[in-house]
Amino acid sequence: MSLLTDQLGLIHDAVTLEVVGAVRDVRGLSARVAALPVPIGTQVTIATGRGRGPLVAGEVVGFEGVLAVVMALGPLAGVGPGDPVTAGQHAQQVRVGSSLLGRVLDGLGRPMDGLGPLRDTVPRPLQPSPVDALSRPPIDEPLATGVRAVDGMTTLGKGQRLGVFAGPGCGKSTLLGMMARQTEADVSVIALVGERGREVRDFIDKVLGPEGLARSVVVCATGDEPALLRVRAALVATTIAEHFRDQGLDTLLLVDSVTRLCQAQRQIGLAAGEPPATRGYPPSVFSLLPELLERSGRTPSGSITGLYAVLVEGDDLTEPVADACMGVLDGHIVLSRKLADRGHFPAIDVLGSISRVAGEVTPKEHQQARQELIRLVAAYRDVEDLLNIGAYAAGSSAEFDLAIAAKPMIDQFLRQGRGEGPSDGRASMAHTQSQLGAIVKSLQQAGAQLKR
Repeated sequence: MSLLTDQLGLIHDAVTLEVVGAVRDVRGLSARVAALPVPIGTQVTIATGRGRGPLVAGEVVGFEGVLAVVMALGPLAGVGPGDPVTAGQHAQQVRVGSSLLGRVLDGLGRPMDGLGPLRDTVPRPLQPSPVDALSRPPIDEPLATGVRAVDGMTTLGKGQRLGVFAGPGCGKSTLLGMMARQTEADVSVIALVGERGREVRDFIDKVLGPEGLARSVVVCATGDEPALLRVRAALVATTIAEHFRDQGLDTLLLVDSVTRLCQAQRQIGLAAGEPPATRGYPPSVFSLLPELLERSGRTPSGSITGLYAVLVEGDDLTEPVADACMGVLDGHIVLSRKLADRGHFPAIDVLGSISRVAGEVTPKEHQQARQELIRLVAAYRDVEDLLNIGAYAAGSSAEFDLAIAAKPMIDQFLRQGRGEGPSDGRASMAHTQSQLGAIVKSLQQAGAQLKR
């Protein structure tokens, strides 16, 4: 105890050195600052009007020779040559704790819901060291989401990382909200990155709902906020999820969307002088993705199940961000515009979606039932064009006849309204498995009758 007292005394008596540079020039979204020898990631404040005006917060994102490149966390209006730039915190942190549940935070981790300050929180590094790969336990437990099409056809495991790939208007945010509200996970952490301002309130009030918000933390940075805040919002949400994981909880982390996160990182990279590479994305975008996505997973203390929405441009799953995410994630759910146009929600294309851990977290009976439904959905897709033009004659194929007869029953199982879920608001994997088994049993009976 005496040793600790001596160390605290040394800290108290230490002389704090203030590092102050000066703005050399401003180019686009960034300022070049002279005489500021601090590392990348350092938070700074710019005193406009040569120190007499309001302060502008920023962050060091790179260097040009001896000049530090600073991006602001707000408008650069009022910043001019010679304005003093004061360095602040080097190792960035965010305050975390159980009091965050039910709260809405901004990209800096500050409350924005008007419910007062956060209490009983502790600091945690924003970008910690990676988890040792050999310390991760295997994923062997399912995580129910309350969405039948997901639990039955692309079952999630606790600690899995899965992408939700969709074009605009396919119901991506609604699907994520349903899973956050009905999941059996202990806590949900939701990052809304680059969303429209109007949609934030709609998501919280209508999609997530009071019962979902009560056991969730929402971190929001809208599309009109600076790129640094949008990237930081995803990092803050992941750090909060890691806190709950280390408390021994099963945490569901939702990031909507990774595409807008990458667009924000592209602005930062280009402002820092990086060369544009694949379709205008600089290399830092593709180094950020695995660093962020790999932070989800299972550890000996708890788990983070990550669901990452990817906004697919032109419904092209081979565009750079979607392609890079597929290479890192443990599976993907693809939302079909064709199904959405027909009013089939959630518009999950079960033939194009896959969970790479489903075989490890579901019993053999579940896997067999899923394969039977997949077989019939594929058979109906093969014969659909013939049906539409009236060229298919009943009795030509027993498999096609069964697929046509089973279509209404399968659609009823795969469709689910926004408010349709378990009566107690929590999901049950056993209930979904019993429904799936009952459907397959009915289809087997129907198939036997058709053969007669």
